[in-house]
Amino acid sequence: MAVPKKRQSRTRRDKRRAQHGISAPRLNECPRCHSPRLPHRVCPTCGTYAGREVIRHEAPEASTRAEPAAEE
Repeated sequence: MAVPKKRQSRTRRDKRRAQHGISAPRLNECPRCHSPRLPHRVCPTCGTYAGREVIRHEAPEASTRAEPAAEE
């Protein structure tokens, strides 16, 4: 089994690991609602995958707050 003759310094080790940074996830556009989504996943906005509805998403009801009547 190969064994290194000398210990590598922290600087040399960390220079090698500097390339291991995390990158932003790649996002595709949903063909139905055009929102960003991860590839090969169900769209979190409209619930479709490969042109068919997989998850039934119901639109949130618009909040209709009654305005208080102006009293005179």
